[in-house]
Amino acid sequence: MTTQTQLSAYDLVAERRSFVSDTGIVLMRELRPMLHDPFSVLFSLVQPIFFLALFGPLLSGNLGGGVPGGDVWQWFVPAILVMTSLFGSSVVGSNLLYEMQTGAHERMLVTPLSRSAQLVGRALKEIVTLLAQAALIVLVMLPFGFTLYPVGAVLGLALLGVLGVGLGSLSYALAIAVRKQDWMFWVVQQTVLFPVMILSGMLLPLDGGPGWMRALSSVNPLTYVVEAERALFAGDLASADVLWGAVAAALTALVGLTVGIRAMKGSAG
Repeated sequence: MTTQTQLSAYDLVAERRSFVSDTGIVLMRELRPMLHDPFSVLFSLVQPIFFLALFGPLLSGNLGGGVPGGDVWQWFVPAILVMTSLFGSSVVGSNLLYEMQTGAHERMLVTPLSRSAQLVGRALKEIVTLLAQAALIVLVMLPFGFTLYPVGAVLGLALLGVLGVGLGSLSYALAIAVRKQDWMFWVVQQTVLFPVMILSGMLLPLDGGPGWMRALSSVNPLTYVVEAERALFAGDLASADVLWGAVAAALTALVGLTVGIRAMKGSAG
């Protein structure tokens, strides 16, 4: 019995090592194109920079100090970071769709790499891209009066990473689900993206909105992540918003990884 228990423990350790190793291989495979073309990361910042440049002054002129906390940039920049995570992570499934169309995905499936690791490695790659983009946005905004609280910023970026893993995994699962009708990927992505974004209070405060909108906002996980980011980047580490945001991001990651891994394991069908 003792020998069998020891063998089971060894098998478990070996399986974990294999999973970690496989995840690292997939992560490096996914990172290689970005490392060879770092300008793609800069190009993806065009949209959030436009939002900051065009929407930020409108908020300042129309709301003034009417935003919670009174500082438009401290209120808006963290929301733009969440928007970057939402936009970037929700479209990554299109890369998997392309691989399925070209046969690259099928070739990956017949390798010894764990299918769970193939999903997790892809999802972890989104953290690297997201953190690079978020750091650049913060640096760009510092000369415009945005105040940086280093500890809160680090925790905020970590929270964005957790959220990005969950959203990216869901995007991959969606790509697998619609692989025979790939146009449906963009229909679903766009249909979900903008309502979730608006109902999070990302662009405008929802305090004065209609009751139905506030009710929908209260069940939107992104709402809690946005509020947590605003608290963290304001240096308010003890805020209850941080706790609720962490719970929302963790649940998103858990659901995303569960659904994504299950979809990846069945993707050969």
